[in-house]
Amino acid sequence: MSILLPGTRTGREPERSIRRGPRRLPAEVVAATQRDRLLDGIVRTVAHNGYARARISDICQAAGVTRPVFYEQFEGKEDAFLAAHRHGTSLVVASMEAAFAAAPDWPSGIRSALGTLLGILAEAPAFATMAVVEIDAVGAAGRAEREALLARFRPFFTPEVPSLVPHTELVDVVVGGVYASIYRRIDAGRVAELPELLPTLSYFVMAPFLGPDGPGGAAARASEPVRAVIASAPPCLTGFAGPALDRHETDAPSTPGSHKPLDPTTTPE
Repeated sequence: MSILLPGTRTGREPERSIRRGPRRLPAEVVAATQRDRLLDGIVRTVAHNGYARARISDICQAAGVTRPVFYEQFEGKEDAFLAAHRHGTSLVVASMEAAFAAAPDWPSGIRSALGTLLGILAEAPAFATMAVVEIDAVGAAGRAEREALLARFRPFFTPEVPSLVPHTELVDVVVGGVYASIYRRIDAGRVAELPELLPTLSYFVMAPFLGPDGPGGAAARASEPVRAVIASAPPCLTGFAGPALDRHETDAPSTPGSHKPLDPTTTPE
């Protein structure tokens, strides 16, 4: 994993200890180290005990700090949870954005961004549990934080990606579906298996915009097994892809940002 998410380290690692005495570190460095350790502590404690049963004393013990130090950094458990969530998810989204921007076209970028997301979460089970599942237990503040996070995924679907229904609503449905699939896998304790979702999620994300057989077969090639299932399903289950397919028989889509136009003779890696 190329990034250090909260919860991937323990607060009591020797290299993170704070020296005492006349050669003590500057106060600002000490405070930053303690905060970093507390973010790890709350993620690991919440992932292990659940948010409702996580106590300040448990968080402090996991971080290797005292209660007064905790309250120097945070107002309480909710404040610490939200700080860890914001810090970690910002790192994840930034990695996804970099993967997306490096791709040659939109389908390749979507697949790369999704692969990055699934890979990072698979290697950080404590953070995945805390950020995706336990945020429900935080209440209104947690729900607001989740909505703010999901809104950050909209730029991956610029208005240049065509759709036959209101664009923002369609994007929100797609993002919500991806989130729900990831949630179920994490809630079932199958975090390490998240990368297995990549073919299905890639198809699910692309098909509403490109159609299952859109330019280059981008959506279909994302998951040939899933395409076979879709093809054999009753029309009532597959009708959502029909209008998009009809449109793209005569109207090839433009692609967002700096991505190159889709070449119908090629398929993204």
